[in-house]
Amino acid sequence: MITGSGVGTVEGYAARRGWRSRVGELRRLDWPLFVAVLALSVVGALLVRSATFQLLTEQGKDPEGFLKRHILNLVIGFVLGGVVTVLDYRLLRAYVPILYAVACVGLVAVLSPLGETINGSHSWIVLGGGFQVQPSEFAKVGLVVLLAMIMGEPRDGEIGPGRRDVLLALVLAGVPAVLIMLQPDLGTTLVFIAVVLGMLAISGAQKRWLFGLVGGGLAAAAAVWFFGLLEDYQIARFTAFLDPEADPRGAGYNAQQARIAVGSGGGFGKGLFQGEQTGGHFVPEQQTDFIFTVAGEELGFVGGAMIVALLGVVLWRGLRIATQAADLFGTLVATGVVCWLGFQTFQNVGMSIGIMPITGLPLPFVSYGGSATFANMIAFGLLQAVHVRRRAFD
Repeated sequence: MITGSGVGTVEGYAARRGWRSRVGELRRLDWPLFVAVLALSVVGALLVRSATFQLLTEQGKDPEGFLKRHILNLVIGFVLGGVVTVLDYRLLRAYVPILYAVACVGLVAVLSPLGETINGSHSWIVLGGGFQVQPSEFAKVGLVVLLAMIMGEPRDGEIGPGRRDVLLALVLAGVPAVLIMLQPDLGTTLVFIAVVLGMLAISGAQKRWLFGLVGGGLAAAAAVWFFGLLEDYQIARFTAFLDPEADPRGAGYNAQQARIAVGSGGGFGKGLFQGEQTGGHFVPEQQTDFIFTVAGEELGFVGGAMIVALLGVVLWRGLRIATQAADLFGTLVATGVVCWLGFQTFQNVGMSIGIMPITGLPLPFVSYGGSATFANMIAFGLLQAVHVRRRAFD
């Protein structure tokens, strides 16, 4: 029998083994993914500072105010990502219904008197002290783990989700999607669609579901347009995308100024904090939706390409994690995160250079924001959690 105290006890042995296990998990982190997210966060902080310094100075406010809040958001975000990494993602199955319910309650609260309208979208709950929450960002996390739980556990004799599983997944995904459309937030709704299609394709569901959803989505989009269910500002964004010069002082202003800012940077940019378009506040919401225009003007094509390359590393590592996951649940979680971040990256960069309509989606890990930063870091933590436990018996 082992007796005594300290290192010779059973408790001491268990403690040492637990510590070694934690160190082993740290070594098994996907370090290229970590470095890419860290680099994007640093670059994003510099761009946020550049986009807001002059404006805050002119307003007589703390010129580093946005930067300080952004750094605080990043610190909290990395802590959240670390907590998710340490937790066993396979245990999430038991808590998915709770996460889904909380996400839906938050979306309902936005539509109540608690919600606030910012930039034409009733998507925020203002907490005071300059802090506000956007529940739709956390709903993305809830959607990913919900679909992974439903479609990641095929029934006996099935190699993929059956009809009942797919229908259940679509119905449950449709509830938060409808609540988000009521805000209205078309950009986040499109992210939901990308996540659902991507996870269905990887889950092994029959292809007829994908074809049916794509066809139904096109028909629904045509019906929404025909019956005038979109808000005027959303219609204006689409028409401005098709022809920004048709209304250069109105709906086409944002798209036109964004292209001017990106194009003026040339190959190597005007230098960090030296952007004339950025300093002159010609592009609205430049620290959030149009952060890529700051990179285009001040860092040029090379700097913009570097940011895209770093985001590409995040997506590449995410796909690699999906292929090496220990189970289908992990594969679907990683797939959902990749679809979410991939679509949002393409949409944000695309609207900054004029190849996509303006929808108000931030650039992952780069744009200023609290809720978006926290949700992105939780997604980053989910990828790391799946990677650390890629062996079936870890």
